[in-house]
Amino acid sequence: MNDATATPKLELRGVKKRFGSKVVLDGIDLTLERGSSLVVIGGSGTGKSVTIKCVLGILRPDSGQIFVDGEDVTRLGGRAREAMLRKFGMLFQGSALFDSLTVWENVAFGLIQGRGMARKQARDIAIQKLAKVGLGPEVASLSPSELSGGMQKRVGLARAIAADPEIIFFDEPTTGLDPIMADVINELIVDTVKDVGATTLSITHDMVGARKIADRIAMLYKGKIIWNGPKQDIDASGNPFVDQFIHGRAEGPIKMEVKA
Repeated sequence: MNDATATPKLELRGVKKRFGSKVVLDGIDLTLERGSSLVVIGGSGTGKSVTIKCVLGILRPDSGQIFVDGEDVTRLGGRAREAMLRKFGMLFQGSALFDSLTVWENVAFGLIQGRGMARKQARDIAIQKLAKVGLGPEVASLSPSELSGGMQKRVGLARAIAADPEIIFFDEPTTGLDPIMADVINELIVDTVKDVGATTLSITHDMVGARKIADRIAMLYKGKIIWNGPKQDIDASGNPFVDQFIHGRAEGPIKMEVKA
């Protein structure tokens, strides 16, 4: 393809990953168009986080290919991998803030440690990004432990966008939040992503959040994508696994493993 806009921002082709005898990813195919928001849903332990770790190179797929802007990054190392990773930002599950650092140092962590930016410049950028997520400069010098769960999530979002990434990963962005705060964070994600023009991949089992932040939804079950389509089509998917999951029914083809 000569047209850069037609090249997917991120593409996974036949990605497989196993740990010993346990197959976690069994041939994942996913495509993210530029500026789009894809949400991958699925139960705990279905391989959602492993998918993200394979894209970031934290884990190496056993087979398959991963493309960023049309470039195969599956086996990148050294400086080439560092350059590729600069395109990414991430909001971690539980926010994953460093308790030993102030709020602004958390937001600026990648700028200072990853890019060698001077602390004053990094602090100025951190204050700007905190403002984008609705937090004033008075929060900058606080410790993460002084913040509520919702505020910590906002700080995590500010860190995710600190370096103006092209692709942002959201790992269970509303876990542990009450429904109202979860909705506030989802609104913030939608607005922030539009503001920075990023392409996003989110993983969650929260269907309310998935419907709010997604353009497309894909469902991962037993290492395979069993449904992928526009979010407005999911209620009429005709897939009994998807239907059971999105309505949270105990009865259906998905059997929960209950250990005695």
